[in-house]
Amino acid sequence: MMKYCSQCGAPVVKKIPPGDHLIRHVCNQCEHIHYHNPKIVAGCIPEWENQILLCRRAIEPRVGLWTFPAGFMELGESTEEAAIRETQEEAHAVVKITALYAVLSLPHIGQVYLVFRGRMVAPSYEPGPESLEVRLFPLASIPWDQIAFPVVRETLRRYVEDMASGRFPLHLASLDDSLPSSCVPSG
Repeated sequence: MMKYCSQCGAPVVKKIPPGDHLIRHVCNQCEHIHYHNPKIVAGCIPEWENQILLCRRAIEPRVGLWTFPAGFMELGESTEEAAIRETQEEAHAVVKITALYAVLSLPHIGQVYLVFRGRMVAPSYEPGPESLEVRLFPLASIPWDQIAFPVVRETLRRYVEDMASGRFPLHLASLDDSLPSSCVPSG
């Protein structure tokens, strides 16, 4: 929770600013409005010869479980650059982004996932500092009972269905708060 204004250091209060309809943190001294907006998570499903690259997490939450490379965007990068960077950092794999695959909103935790498909340039990969293990999986061998987060499981479920049909529509979905917060990535 925000207590002080980042502009002048005075205490902030929660109120609806003029012309708005939502409660915001507002500085009563300098009148600066502090907006808290959803965070963008950029991810990539790295593909190599009918297999996908997954990473076994070395960090909390959900240490030891599998995910595709993903993480929060940094200022100054595009969503595609963030997905490429996360793949490089977590799996030391180089990908060429081929398509935006899914936009998944998690409003209950203020995150939006932008997941891309990416063709691996070569079958070269190794664990980065956030991964215990990195491995190519044929789709029939995805470790479904060891997937780290429901949003990743849902994305991969759709991906497997799309591979079977040979069609890859853009998936748009809002995942509700019925997912336990301990199962949703926070960083």
